Amino acid sequence: MAMEASNNDEFEVGYIIAIKTTLGDQFEGKADDPLDMKECYIDFKILHAREESAIRQAEMEAERIGVGVTNEAQNIYDALSKTLPVRWDRTVIVVMNEVRVNSPYLPENVSGGTGPANDRVKKVLEFERKRLRL
Repeated sequence: MAMEASNNDEFEVGYIIAIKTTLGDQFEGKADDPLDMKECYIDFKILHAREESAIRQAEMEAERIGVGVTNEAQNIYDALSKTLPVRWDRTVIVVMNEVRVNSPYLPENVSGGTGPANDRVKKVLEFERKRLRL
């Protein structure tokens, strides 16, 4: 709805709505009455999909954090995860789903897996410990 001003400029009546999500997305919209549900539209399917994606991402990040392990163990895990697929099994680092690295996370504490896989993990572990100055 437009109103005529004394200097012949037009003004619009209504509101400009700006929304910024926690994921950094930004939306802008204009509504004559922000409480009029006929004029407002929220795509709940998109919101639900974003929520599910955020939950999956948070769960994946949470799985990377060892429970009951030292900072040193977590640093070794983080370093290994940059080059090899790893996961926690309580306080044991499992590499490539076959090789296990037990506390105190030294090359001599590597066990399981095939010979070449075991040797590869030992080499990477030794390199990462040197790089981390442990």
